[in-house]
Amino acid sequence: MRSTPVAVASGIVLVFTVVGMSSCATHRADGDTSAMSNASDTSDTSALHVEIRRTTDGVPHIKAETWTGLGFGDGYAQASDALCTMAQSYLTYRGERSRYFGADAKPDVLSTLGRPTNLDSDFFFKLLDTDAVVAQYKAKQPPEIAQLIAGFARGYNRYVRELKAGQWPDQAQACRSAPWLTEITETDVYKRLYAANLAGGAADFVSAIATAQPPTPTPASLALRDAGPRDGAPSAATGQSVTEAATSLDRKWFQAGGIPGLGSNGIAFGGEATATGSPLLLGNPHWFWRGPDRFYQAQLTIPGKIDVSGASFLGVPVVMIGFNRSIAWTHTVSAARRFGIFQLHLGSDSPTTYLYDGKPEAMTPVKLQVAVRNADGRVTTAERTFYTTRFGPLINLGTMSPALKWDDRQAFALRDVNAANFQIFQNFLEWGKAGSLDDFIRIQKRYAAMPWVNTIAIGRHDPRVWYADIGAVPNVPDTLAARCTTPQGKAFDKSVPGVPFLDGSRSDCNWLTSPGSVLPGTFAPDAMPQLLRHDYVANMNNSYWLANPAAPMTGFPAVFGSAPEQLELRPRLGYTLIRQRLDGSDGYPGNRATSETVREMALNSRVLSAELFKTAILRRVCAAGQVSVAHDGLTHSTFSPARTVDIQDACGVLSAWDNTGNAQAKGARLWNMLWSRVDKIGGAQLYRTPFDAAHPIDTPNGLNVENPAVAEAFGAAVLAMQAQGIPLDATAGQGLTLQADGKPVSLYGGCNEPGYFTAACAYPAPAGSALQNGANLLGNSYMQTVTFIGGSVQAYTLLASGESDDPARADSGSGTLRYARKAWLKVPFSESDIQKDPGLKVHVLDEPAYGH
Repeated sequence: MRSTPVAVASGIVLVFTVVGMSSCATHRADGDTSAMSNASDTSDTSALHVEIRRTTDGVPHIKAETWTGLGFGDGYAQASDALCTMAQSYLTYRGERSRYFGADAKPDVLSTLGRPTNLDSDFFFKLLDTDAVVAQYKAKQPPEIAQLIAGFARGYNRYVRELKAGQWPDQAQACRSAPWLTEITETDVYKRLYAANLAGGAADFVSAIATAQPPTPTPASLALRDAGPRDGAPSAATGQSVTEAATSLDRKWFQAGGIPGLGSNGIAFGGEATATGSPLLLGNPHWFWRGPDRFYQAQLTIPGKIDVSGASFLGVPVVMIGFNRSIAWTHTVSAARRFGIFQLHLGSDSPTTYLYDGKPEAMTPVKLQVAVRNADGRVTTAERTFYTTRFGPLINLGTMSPALKWDDRQAFALRDVNAANFQIFQNFLEWGKAGSLDDFIRIQKRYAAMPWVNTIAIGRHDPRVWYADIGAVPNVPDTLAARCTTPQGKAFDKSVPGVPFLDGSRSDCNWLTSPGSVLPGTFAPDAMPQLLRHDYVANMNNSYWLANPAAPMTGFPAVFGSAPEQLELRPRLGYTLIRQRLDGSDGYPGNRATSETVREMALNSRVLSAELFKTAILRRVCAAGQVSVAHDGLTHSTFSPARTVDIQDACGVLSAWDNTGNAQAKGARLWNMLWSRVDKIGGAQLYRTPFDAAHPIDTPNGLNVENPAVAEAFGAAVLAMQAQGIPLDATAGQGLTLQADGKPVSLYGGCNEPGYFTAACAYPAPAGSALQNGANLLGNSYMQTVTFIGGSVQAYTLLASGESDDPARADSGSGTLRYARKAWLKVPFSESDIQKDPGLKVHVLDEPAYGH
């Protein structure tokens, strides 16, 4: 490698011109080539010339002449910033975690999979993310996507080869000598894309799919089998009634990764609502700070073909949230269900035969093997046989409720609407090339491919703003659900509403295909929620119903979400912030949205529960000076005899607290402890004024502070703080501290439940102040505000986790430090702005054609 410094007006540009090493064969470091294929499977083997221009905070602006070259630069850049994370993720998607890390261990970081055991994860991916699926995926791609993927694998491999040849000696210390660090193929990239497909459906059921096994019939159960399902009857295996099942279910199973709090805030202000008359977008995903699904920021440019900036998941070679010269868009996790459950009525002769229109239909057995490294270092083989149906794989719901167990009379199959949705990333690529908001909308309707997200967008020279939940959604009208939902499904719906839970024995209960449906079994685009406005549209993971409270949408099937629907506190605060901005009551100048005011309100760390209810709680509860605690509603701990708790100091702390989660706010942690317990009391007993659909932003309200459970929750919070050794006046930042550039950094914000719009939440909550370097942190991730001024894009971004998770990279902590300072980055987009950036470093990659 050689480097030549070149002086420019804004500083020093370091130009690295590197001629790559060519390699055709791909081998695993441990000598096993079973899961790898020859690198010559790439569809484009031509020579490549790529520039990676890194600007402030290490943001890469990748410029190439071809689609393969663009993918090459992106793969190389991502690998150089996050190689060890990506290398482990490819093990995951191949189903090889157990081979290197053991069967019972779990990933160190959260992802859309949650944290299943390695063995369950491996069987899940070997069952669903197969080479046959990859072949279907690849066959559906246009040449641009195929070439991007081919180039991405080549770029990733280029960096791996450089590392193994001794270059970059300080980087990737956690994996550079690991036997699982290998080159990848296009198949690996496709497997990664398919894993993203499943994040809103099958990925919520990793262990439920991986542990689904037929029962062993007994004479008693065989005698009951032919009776079939009976409304309210007990399960043959468990004795639990169907209606009792609802009390055993937990909504968290059906969040991405099984984790509440994942989601986003998204707001688009139209021309009527901005100071400039140009639309303004806030993109504010709440997502993982570490791991394979975290965001990676980049600009991708082929002159004359595409020029788009934004963020994607690691391993994805297109921008998923971002902007170009003409449009900007963001996403929030949708309330619409992207999967359904089919209850199977089993035949009389076998628990792996089900009835379909009165005829027996055998499940398809799939025998799989997984290599497992044992504690003594030996590698052995684990084997399981799975069963699939016309709907999808069998799932083990018995851990959710015994009444939902696969027994001698019933079984349950999962259908993921995105299992055959192969145009997701083509949709993203086309958006990156869109020339107007109308063009953007046409693309979304043409593909209807968004997998599990709402979309919010703006366009240049267009005062309108766009909200849509247009994507792959199961076509289950309410009439179909009414006649086909089983008794178990009705019980399930009480806790997890909207999930199609249908009779799998009847063909007339399968999902419908309508005229205009892009995928079989999905709604046509014009039948899905969508709204164009001139003032604003927004979503904070609430139902489509309130994209704008002035124009509530109703009449869509329950699979899209509830309408009307009581809002959680975070979306209530979001709409409050918008309302206060537009009526000028938020303390900022004027009564129109500007990029500056929106950036400030996104990070102000206000806590709606405190703003609404703190004063009432203090007036009622603190007058006594002490409270009695017999039960902790959050932990379900009991105290016998009841504990008498002095709350005077806690009352003083909360009285002085400024009702924010800013890093130095004393009292925020105490309030979080208190509200997490008050919230468990439940709406009917908690509020004097119930939810009113005519006033959705302001109800429910009037906290019932006379309810003794409120005072008990206060005392339980104080006891919890004392038990954990946390001072009552601990600051928000002391509970949100991690390391960046070797220094402790205190963050701000909080979790969804207390009503923080500024999101930062640890799952599970850390002991003391350790955030495991962000491995368990969810919250503000890639953030952007975008508007169009004259002929230019004005974009400010924050990548809170930073580009790199490799501590050896000089800029690995810069994004987190910037986020902690609330110092938004005005990201360069035009060529002139990139060239003028004071942090510019240019890395030129020349790659010879394969075989030369």
